[in-house]
Amino acid sequence: QVELEESGGGSVQAGGSLRLSCTASNYAHPSYCMGWFRQGPGKEREAVAFLYTGSGDTHYVDFAKGRFTISRDAAKNTLYLQMNSLEPEDTALYYCAADHKYCSDLRSWSEYRYWGQGTQVNVSS
Repeated sequence: QVELEESGGGSVQAGGSLRLSCTASNYAHPSYCMGWFRQGPGKEREAVAFLYTGSGDTHYVDFAKGRFTISRDAAKNTLYLQMNSLEPEDTALYYCAADHKYCSDLRSWSEYRYWGQGTQVNVSS
């Protein structure tokens, strides 16, 4: 059972930056697809960015391109999401998720097996 714990959320003004962290433990497979998702108030959960630990390949959804960067420190078993140029629309509960499948085989957030509890990001105008 992989355990994920997010941290790094907080309140910032528009244009500011935050770095989210997701510490993982109890890996049972050699590689995982790890992703960041978010759910804003009154909105459905949506994907933000993905990273496959076996290759380091990354993928971003359109709104994250150019502003957000997903990365991983393997030695620390930690996944990061650097978020720059934050906008009020980025206000959401941000989740870290993992699954041992390839990222391209996971079509929906509901297919990810392991989830953290989330960390809240609030962006004010």
